[in-house]
Amino acid sequence: MTDAIIETADLHKSYNGVEALRGLNLSVPTGSICGFLGRNGAGKTTTIKVLLGMSRPSSGQARVFGLRADEQEASVEIRRRVGFVSEEKDLYDYMTVEEMIRFTAAFFPKWRAELEQRYLRKFELPSQQKVKALSRGTRTKLALLLALCRGAELLILDEPTSGLDPAVAEEVLQALVTHAGNDEMTIFFSSHQIAEVEQIADHVAIVDRGQIVVTGPLDELRERYRRIQLVFDGDAPDTHFLAPGVVRVQRKGRVLTLLSSAGAEGIVEEARTLNPASVDVMPVTLKEIFLETVAVED
Repeated sequence: MTDAIIETADLHKSYNGVEALRGLNLSVPTGSICGFLGRNGAGKTTTIKVLLGMSRPSSGQARVFGLRADEQEASVEIRRRVGFVSEEKDLYDYMTVEEMIRFTAAFFPKWRAELEQRYLRKFELPSQQKVKALSRGTRTKLALLLALCRGAELLILDEPTSGLDPAVAEEVLQALVTHAGNDEMTIFFSSHQIAEVEQIADHVAIVDRGQIVVTGPLDELRERYRRIQLVFDGDAPDTHFLAPGVVRVQRKGRVLTLLSSAGAEGIVEEARTLNPASVDVMPVTLKEIFLETVAVED
């Protein structure tokens, strides 16, 4: 079994009495590309801040590399071994691109000079241009270069493609996949863009209202989740299913539709006792899983 590079247990965080995290339990396997998927305000950024020691949990525990994120010395070690790109792409506007790179490289003994040159070319970064004059997409690519070249074991990104046009977003996503494949780096990235998570992630954690509601390898989730549609000769019965894995039941006229997180076999077997006229089992997309499992109202 793959060891977890990130682990949280019953993690809580409150701001002025408002709970941002409500018992979050997260496990990110080493070597994975894990998409941390949730709506705006679901708790993604708060979780990242706790993992990096930028915010202390109200209760519960968070570990990165097995180190306690809420302990001062451990959090310094965590940040030394992590490449982080925030949603704001924090950079010094008064520096040139070259100065920003040299300034950052000085802090990291394992700085990868050959990667720096590769990404300067790949991202077409203007070395002598001031950071304040860069477009949003170019700022993102510079921030990504700084994170990728420091020799980090774990890359954490908060909404890495936020505000980018589709072409630049695609370039960023492909760079992440290539880097992870070449350097066997773990990538943990938050997003509310289902398509980009589905495009590059092999592991998914869906967070809603400060709790993990779905997690696992993406291929396994696709295999487990099924939509079962029962059609009856008359009105669909108002019934309670005992088979494990029933996430949601919808009844409309002659049709009863169920979402299962544990395959379809047990539910179909139970459903046949209701004598439906037809039974159909359909695969479910990540978008459908997301929409069916997050809360729709605040």
